[in-house]
Amino acid sequence: MSTRIGVATMSVALLLYLVISLNWAVALLRTGTAVAIVMGVALLILPLVAGWALGRELWFGFRAERIGRRLEAEGGLPDDEVAVRESGRVVREDADAVFPRYRDDVQAHPDDWRAWYRLGLAYDASGDRRRARDAVRTAIRLEHAASAS
Repeated sequence: MSTRIGVATMSVALLLYLVISLNWAVALLRTGTAVAIVMGVALLILPLVAGWALGRELWFGFRAERIGRRLEAEGGLPDDEVAVRESGRVVREDADAVFPRYRDDVQAHPDDWRAWYRLGLAYDASGDRRRARDAVRTAIRLEHAASAS
């Protein structure tokens, strides 16, 4: 729940930034000076890029959560017992110890979205966020392809 509150807070802050930036962009474009016009155009482009990035991240989160719920309903989420710190974070050494099982599962079943999703969870628990996101993206793509066929 705290993640959703954080996402909502950041989304509202970004939307506020977008509105303010667009107002400034329009004001700068109306001045008619070359430097102000260039700055105005930049202020139009940057919020669009930020909005696109926010939309992409929200869509990724929505789709990852959806297939995570599906995997949970199927009883396919990892059930490994790993130590957790008081902060709620997994003890990395424990996560690293179970990681090979999920890596081997993906190597044995490269077209199985479930294996890729579990690998993403293992990467995340081990602290490798970039690879975790890549594995979950692969899971999303494979799940979508399987659902479409």
